[in-house]
Amino acid sequence: MPGPGHPGHKWSRPAKEEEEEEEEEEDPVDAMVARTGCAAQHHAVQACMAAEQDWRRCQAQVQAFRECMAERQRQRAEELRRARGSGRADG
Repeated sequence: MPGPGHPGHKWSRPAKEEEEEEEEEEDPVDAMVARTGCAAQHHAVQACMAAEQDWRRCQAQVQAFRECMAERQRQRAEELRRARGSGRADG
């Protein structure tokens, strides 16, 4: 029987299960970035930050992510312009 300083095996089990459930849930930021097509660049920034612990050392990765996101924004703006233009021609 565990003593007062040792909660026993069952106490640690729910915490582990909660951690696993949290890990299984997709991060909303990751989901948003994945939809842009820039997930690889985003993960490169995260990996660099984890390794370097200093964002200033990750400027190449940050710039690549920034460029990818900017290109996606340009593409999205063009899609919206086309959709509006075709809507006017139909109406």
